[in-house]
Amino acid sequence: MVNDKIVNNIIKTAGEMFFRLGIRSVSIDDICRELGMSKKTFYVYFESKDALVAQLLQSNIAYIASKMEELLQMKDFRKLVSRFMKRQEAEKNDVRRVPQLVYDLKKYYPRQFAEFQTNCFRTQKEYIMAYLEQGQQEGLVRANLNIELTAVLFAKLNSDAINDFEVIEGHGHNMHQLSHTAMDIFVRGILSEEGMKLYQ
Repeated sequence: MVNDKIVNNIIKTAGEMFFRLGIRSVSIDDICRELGMSKKTFYVYFESKDALVAQLLQSNIAYIASKMEELLQMKDFRKLVSRFMKRQEAEKNDVRRVPQLVYDLKKYYPRQFAEFQTNCFRTQKEYIMAYLEQGQQEGLVRANLNIELTAVLFAKLNSDAINDFEVIEGHGHNMHQLSHTAMDIFVRGILSEEGMKLYQ
């Protein structure tokens, strides 16, 4: 029987090491040593490092969804936008914010990375649509806005930015700056006149 506590501990420890050192440079031996666990025990829970990376990414999707759900539960579009902007600057536990992780995933785990991006896109689209619908109900988002298309556009922008982070950094910027700028442009484009007064 699988012990969820052990599985979560492996994912948590491996994730911390990956965030700090990159995925490629951390071996199963390193993870087991950090955990004080034998490789035999590790393989009871994960058949390979690839399986561990896939599970870590799945956990990161769940983390992203939980943070977006927290915003949705605020029931106040003004506070939602303010908190979302601040979260763009402060977020440190999102795989997409760490260039070394993205680089390793693209190069060494392309299948897992592609699946991760697809799931990120779907998750973001779903919650952005919910945010926009809430904003329309409060009269702060333009009534004539195509909600689904706008959600697709913003989710796609995020997805493409992850893929092209080398270009962004090559121009002297980072993902945090990009996220903040993109969000500012996005918010200004969706707000009603009343919404803009509050935003400014």
